[in-house]
Amino acid sequence: MTVSQTLSRAENLRETNRRLRVWLDSIIARPTQAAVAAPDHLGYLLSELLRAGDKLRAQPMLARGDDPDLDREVEEYRGHVERLGELLPSIHRQLLAERASLEAQRSRVRSAAEWAHASRRTL
Repeated sequence: MTVSQTLSRAENLRETNRRLRVWLDSIIARPTQAAVAAPDHLGYLLSELLRAGDKLRAQPMLARGDDPDLDREVEEYRGHVERLGELLPSIHRQLLAERASLEAQRSRVRSAAEWAHASRRTL
């Protein structure tokens, strides 16, 4: 592997880390808040993780210490993945609560529709 390929690899991972940092920071504003993730945020994160994984697997790994820049970027990437792993239970709870709310709203709409239909018959 040439030096330019290694630099390109570290630069690509640096850009990936920058995007992951932005998306992870947008999910949670303060450490005391529960994670709030919109479906598009999760889609972007998943896409970024899959793209980075494909790039990392496509090229053979260097021995640790051969490229300090790449080592730092890999460590930062690992930190982002671990951070996302810590946020997932909170995101899961949020999505379950949102689903329950939607089901309750659907039930109320269904009841209102049934009432309206029954009211028309009695008139």
